Amino acid sequence: MRSISAIALALGLVCAAPTLQARDWATIKQTGTLIAATEGAYPPFNYFQGGKLTGYEVDVMEAIAKKLNLKLDWRTLGFDAQVAAIAQDRFDVAIASHGITEERQKSVDFTLPHYCSGGQIVAKPGGPLKAAELQGKTLGVQLATTYADAARKVSGAKEVKTYPKDTDAQQALLGGRIDAWVTDRFVAQTAVQKSGNKLKSGELLFVERVAMILRKGNPELLGQLNQTLKDLNSDGTLKRISEKYFKEDVTCLN
Repeated sequence: MRSISAIALALGLVCAAPTLQARDWATIKQTGTLIAATEGAYPPFNYFQGGKLTGYEVDVMEAIAKKLNLKLDWRTLGFDAQVAAIAQDRFDVAIASHGITEERQKSVDFTLPHYCSGGQIVAKPGGPLKAAELQGKTLGVQLATTYADAARKVSGAKEVKTYPKDTDAQQALLGGRIDAWVTDRFVAQTAVQKSGNKLKSGELLFVERVAMILRKGNPELLGQLNQTLKDLNSDGTLKRISEKYFKEDVTCLN
């Protein structure tokens, strides 16, 4: 999932400042600003519309900041660089569709999941749409994602090609360089709707819980984020944001 946005570079949103010191909740509250990261190249979750950063996860983070009475300082950078950047304290939290995995939990802490999704097969009409049909096929996925992990586990797949951006994998499918693309089910839904019948969605290869990430050992910030998610779920805010982008409630705080 995701890579650095050229638009973000042009706008100066990519973190170019010296490495920050780790910030606990007291420091964040005192400064009045939460530094949040995303990719900005993963519609409908986080992307640029013209020069404006938008999407489901952007709206969720803005709702969290508002609830905490904080301003937001957005940073954008490649998805595959975000876990390492958290360890360098370049931002306080990232919301960029990180699936919760045991491997990632070795490096970062996860909040409660803000949505549940899964890895879906996408192909051109007549292409493979079921896991059983992927034998001997070439699959395309974004580098360093849970979709890449799932694709490598497909029995009998001929090859798994990785791409810097999810949209690169999509273009490879449209260009006939791969037989199927594995991506988030909501990304698949959006791509199929916009394709003019050039793409079809198929089976889910797996289901996953998706959450924000932050540096390990920051319990007060983690607690604040989790409680705010619970509050936004209770008052219906998360449901409203979800239905704005997906026409359904994708929230799952468990």
